[in-house]
Amino acid sequence: MRKFLVSLLVPIFVLSVYFVYFFYVSPVRYSIISPLPDFLFISQNSQASTLNLWMPDINDLLEGKDGPEVTAASVLIYDLTTKKTTYSKNSRMKVPLASLTKIMTAVIALENKKQDDKYLVKKEDLVGEDSMGLTEGEILSLDELLYGLILHSGNDAAEVIASNYLHGRIAFIKAMNDKAKTLGLKDTNFTNPSGLEGDGVQYTTAYDLLVMTNFALSNFPKFAKIAQTFEYTIPKTNTHEEFYMQNETNLLSTYPGVKGVKTGYTPEAGFCLISYLDYNGHRIIAILLGSSNRRDEMKELLDYSLKIQGVTPPEHI
Repeated sequence: MRKFLVSLLVPIFVLSVYFVYFFYVSPVRYSIISPLPDFLFISQNSQASTLNLWMPDINDLLEGKDGPEVTAASVLIYDLTTKKTTYSKNSRMKVPLASLTKIMTAVIALENKKQDDKYLVKKEDLVGEDSMGLTEGEILSLDELLYGLILHSGNDAAEVIASNYLHGRIAFIKAMNDKAKTLGLKDTNFTNPSGLEGDGVQYTTAYDLLVMTNFALSNFPKFAKIAQTFEYTIPKTNTHEEFYMQNETNLLSTYPGVKGVKTGYTPEAGFCLISYLDYNGHRIIAILLGSSNRRDEMKELLDYSLKIQGVTPPEHI
């Protein structure tokens, strides 16, 4: 019996000594890596992303009830202050998202900024009609590219950001989809960083865009600042030309309280618009997808969302 106990205790003692040495004495520190799912590891610095599961309760019974009639295929207006859905139409329907894709592009870029903050423009980055006007060989900072990405909806800016990702463009797109999973977005898929058609099936829902937009605004002050900028000039440097940009579509200068966020259009997706309104104590995210008149319909829906909560809308153009 004694021999058995000795044979049992010796290996336990040895393992204990090793444990104390490696974890408390040795100058080299070791960590135990949990078997987390792959989608949690999306940072170029190998840092696990924090799960964010803000899943607002959307009242789909409000499917256009008593509200304005709109041409948009899908709509969702949500008041973050009162936690109420003020208007919903096909909010869970999968639809193309066009340049609204760039919200997630900005999120991944901000989470994985290059240490040297130098982003080289390559020939293959110059795609699509909407651009900030980049030229092959120029070098810009991430902040400069983000202004072009959001204000001018620059497809070139999106591609430069993705191609300068540590592990390359394909890994950047994977990071976009992985981030969607961490946010609980079950009905969203990205196949490129710009939203252009032709690279595969890209889709989302108004509900998923609500979660994505709220995450971007709440966690990235830089994104929120750029999204509410009406015009911006990037001065010429020895690595790039001057760029002047103006954000004309998102009611920034015509509807008091609107602070961005993003427009989008492709023939497949139609005219899309996400607006963030901060007015008279109400913070509202409004999403229009597949509209034929996004500006007027957005104004109508913002007015309606304030009125039904007892707030007189601001005078606007």
